[in-house]
Amino acid sequence: MATAAKTAPRLGDLLVKEGLISPDQLNEALSEGRSTGMRLGYCLVKMGMVQEVEITKMLARQFRLPAVDLSRFEVNEAILKLVPSDVAVKHHVLPLKREGRTLTVAMADPKDGATIDDLKFITRYDIFPVIAGDYTLKNQIEKYYEQTEAQLENILKDIEEEDVEVVEDADDDDQGAGDLADDAPVVKLINGILTDAVKRGVSDIHIEPFEHEYRVRYRLDGALMEVMQPPVKLKAAITSRVKIMSSLNIAERRVPQDGRIKLKMGKKVIDFRVSTLPVIFGEKIVMRILDKGNLTLDLKTFGFAPKAEKDLLRAIANPFGMCLVTGPTGSGKTTTLYSCLSQVNNIDVNIMTAEDPVEYNIHGINQVLVRNEVGMTFAAALKAFLRQDPNIIMVGEIRDIETGGIAIKAALTGHMVLSTLHTNDAPSTITRMIDMGIEPFNVSSAVNIIVAQRLIRRICKSCKVERTYEDDELLAAGLDLEEARKMKFYKGEGCDECGNSGYKGRAGLYEVMDISPKIRQMILRGASTDELSELAVEEGMLTLRMDGLNKVNDGITSLEEVAKETAE
Repeated sequence: MATAAKTAPRLGDLLVKEGLISPDQLNEALSEGRSTGMRLGYCLVKMGMVQEVEITKMLARQFRLPAVDLSRFEVNEAILKLVPSDVAVKHHVLPLKREGRTLTVAMADPKDGATIDDLKFITRYDIFPVIAGDYTLKNQIEKYYEQTEAQLENILKDIEEEDVEVVEDADDDDQGAGDLADDAPVVKLINGILTDAVKRGVSDIHIEPFEHEYRVRYRLDGALMEVMQPPVKLKAAITSRVKIMSSLNIAERRVPQDGRIKLKMGKKVIDFRVSTLPVIFGEKIVMRILDKGNLTLDLKTFGFAPKAEKDLLRAIANPFGMCLVTGPTGSGKTTTLYSCLSQVNNIDVNIMTAEDPVEYNIHGINQVLVRNEVGMTFAAALKAFLRQDPNIIMVGEIRDIETGGIAIKAALTGHMVLSTLHTNDAPSTITRMIDMGIEPFNVSSAVNIIVAQRLIRRICKSCKVERTYEDDELLAAGLDLEEARKMKFYKGEGCDECGNSGYKGRAGLYEVMDISPKIRQMILRGASTDELSELAVEEGMLTLRMDGLNKVNDGITSLEEVAKETAE
């Protein structure tokens, strides 16, 4: 569509051809546009030379696109956020609605293929243009985006009135930057961002500098969304303020730094894990929110299948052996490990953990922060633990043969060991450990159970409706058509409750491989990942995809979410 439109005649020529204006009127309007910087359509309507409805009708016929009367259209705030205000003003566009992967956008110039391409790149949606009058479009863009900025100011104002206090603040080692960072608007802005993110249940805050803009994004339910664009001139002050709050060196801008912020909101204390990274136009800041109040440690609420839950509870109740949790970064592995520990956290056991970093402080557990720069590696911590009379040991991650070897030794000498690895599924974890250099007989003897997991978005309960798929869509998702016809599929239509995304909250997908006697024998024989997986499924293991499809059928999530996070 965009390619064909590039060769289309100009608006003024079309209006003259249709007899809506004379050549003299066109020249007069073009002259007005050159002197005021306004577009032709806007000038023609403002000067009273043509009715706006006539222009939109003519363009709709010419380009065979629908026209829209914006004065009768109400745009949802969540849709407005898909197109940043500076982009809307620059390209003279207004997003109207989203259906699936298609975003409907009002434009005065539907032949502008470059703008359509830009919007597609910025929003990551397919763009469907509709025609709107230039004059009304300009006014509506100003109305909606000014309204959005006003709402943001109100949010920050409301938050500032709460009882917000930084529990630990660093000494200022750069007075000039400190003065700037302590400026009232900057303090208000940072406090507003942090507390607003906590209220929304956000997992990460991204503050990112670019050449001509500065943006803040939240990761909510696993997806990033832009929430605001602070003035670029505040970039240095915002970075310095965050560094001061997290006890970092504000004078050092050349290397990455890591710190923590403790923020008191009323009676709650929230931890933020802060990471800074030098990029081309400044320093990018990412803050992971560690809200202990949102930490759920009851394994029974996680969504394990009955057999998987039974196998896991039995495995962690053993006095010795190894339980491994695997999955990509951000898949909830640490939460699963903490939940396992909480099941066995009694007064008569000594629990030791080595973590990088320590995400949550849990009463009754001895937690050690791994610090490679001073020699406190996972392996060094594990060696020290074995001299501390432990019953249960958790090591944040098995990264190398040394750590793996000590963990296996501990599991074989009367200790329960919990840890994580980065693999795609449960059976491939066995192969990964053997590839690291751990002997197959040690792996088969020590490992009790392996849990692979992913996080997927839940369909919003407020706007959940049943839906159907075409056969080719089901085949593309790797489904058997006969089985798929017995299933029910759902989607979220989008509502105010879920910010028009159709999703709210997250659920886990779990693949729990119990290391049975038959599987131990196969490990000793050097069986492949596929052979191990086949036998585990025969013994009742649900793969990640199988668990996902069960959750699709139960209406918990969508087929798209499961297809995105799992392999066939």
